[in-house]
Amino acid sequence: MSKHGRILVAMSGGIDSSLAAVLLHEEGYEVIGMTMKTWDYASSGASKKETGCCSLDSINDARNVAVELGFPHYILDIRNEFGDYVIDHFTSEYLDGRTPNPCVLCNTHIKWDALLRRADRLDCEHIATGHYANMQFADGRYFVSKGVDTWKDQSYVLWGVSQESLRRTKLPLGHLHKSEIRDMARERGFIDLVNKAESYEICFVPDNDYRSFLRRRVPGLEAEVAGGKYVLEDGTVVGTHEGYPFYTVGQRKGLGIALGRPVFVTEIRKDTNEVVLGDMPDLFRDGMYVSKLNLQKYPTLTQPLETVTKVRYKHEGTPATVIQEEENKIKVLFHDAVNGIAPGQAAVFYEGDDVVGGGWIMKSFRQ
Repeated sequence: MSKHGRILVAMSGGIDSSLAAVLLHEEGYEVIGMTMKTWDYASSGASKKETGCCSLDSINDARNVAVELGFPHYILDIRNEFGDYVIDHFTSEYLDGRTPNPCVLCNTHIKWDALLRRADRLDCEHIATGHYANMQFADGRYFVSKGVDTWKDQSYVLWGVSQESLRRTKLPLGHLHKSEIRDMARERGFIDLVNKAESYEICFVPDNDYRSFLRRRVPGLEAEVAGGKYVLEDGTVVGTHEGYPFYTVGQRKGLGIALGRPVFVTEIRKDTNEVVLGDMPDLFRDGMYVSKLNLQKYPTLTQPLETVTKVRYKHEGTPATVIQEEENKIKVLFHDAVNGIAPGQAAVFYEGDDVVGGGWIMKSFRQ
């Protein structure tokens, strides 16, 4: 009988989730490994060789670790749920002139729910993942905090995990650095994992070309939106573009227009099929509105809270005052203007290292 009980570990086949399973096994948990198949590469239409967490190689790598250590491993096919929710949302967000973050959506709305349902069937009280973040509990609330490895910290992508899901979650890598994980894998003889390349692409866009994906996903889209206008901040028309869904806020390359100076996409206007261009200073905003909230550290924000707010995954964060104006809406006032805020991306609020909560960016504004 195990020392700590039974735990279901999400294993993508990469070094991080594999070592999470290894460490829990060594700690005395009865580990059950599970690899989730979210996407069928053959249906993507991309030319790139199959790689990443859904590939056959990755499934085999996860299984090999389980066989080596003698614990069960299962494959969970969630392609239907993933496609219906994550990919449909990804497509509709671009068609609404927004920039989606499918990895956050998948983590918080698909993978955790799928894992917990299977954990119940397998009589596992807890689940675990290889994210670089830590679990905390205070004042009756469960919340995520940053991992000690600031470069690898993944707390940003976990803001949407619910209280009940957090209660049952273990994050064994949060107190470790990536270099330590590599050393541990090497010491235990998992050399293939140490040498395995990591994938940072969207799993269902393996060639990293979301525009081609949209064209394949929505037949006739290109003809429907072609011929829209490039306009400057003052409304001056300066050219035509391929269609508003094929551009994102902050984009500079691939615009197909020469104005004699570097210009950036500062706004997407779906209703008029306009893409607004401006100079770097035009990208900066003083605040934003965030909706579809999930608060972790506090059940609600009864008064303005001083936070460091991140507007994208690799954003270092900016000091900001956050004000909960409605049950599902927060106004963010940055202490210093922030550039490249894209509606559709996730905003995450931190108090020190702790995730207060987050939501989806609705719109930004200047004061």
